[in-house]
Amino acid sequence: MKKKILTYIAIIFSVIIFDQLIKDILLYLITGGVPLYGSAWEIVPVPYLMAQVCDFFNIVFTWNPGTSFSMFRTLGEAAPFIMVVFTGFIIGLIGYYAFTRAASYEKWPLALILGGAMGNLIDRIRFGAVIDFLDFHIGGLHWPAFNVADACIVIGVGLYILNWFIARRKCINSIKEKGDK
Repeated sequence: MKKKILTYIAIIFSVIIFDQLIKDILLYLITGGVPLYGSAWEIVPVPYLMAQVCDFFNIVFTWNPGTSFSMFRTLGEAAPFIMVVFTGFIIGLIGYYAFTRAASYEKWPLALILGGAMGNLIDRIRFGAVIDFLDFHIGGLHWPAFNVADACIVIGVGLYILNWFIARRKCINSIKEKGDK
């Protein structure tokens, strides 16, 4: 049991470290250094196009005071505080569930979600906003820029839903088999 818990903790920390490392590399490339903290908009003005990778993908640098994929971006000056408190609360709830009540099929996805949420929380505490840099687009239509943490959250939610459907189907089939006997 302890070995499995350590595995989930390793997933969480791997997501956090990879997310923060990529963001710090981007900060270093733009500013020539990696600030530990500061007001986001004073560190790097945005948006900042770093590279056009192909016809549908750019690496950009932008600050997001909202949530994943720029939702709730318009909360104003209170956004950093509101988002830190809200994100911390959600991390606490998910963490409690993941380590006390979650079924085994739920733990990997929840570890990805927790790692992503914690990676973004670190940005909010450090800078008052999250660094987003992955920009997918078709012509002039851009999906909101996002980061590694956002991608891990989305993948975790997708896996969670998929695993839930699979587990539910197994349960229904098990009940049907018992009824047939």
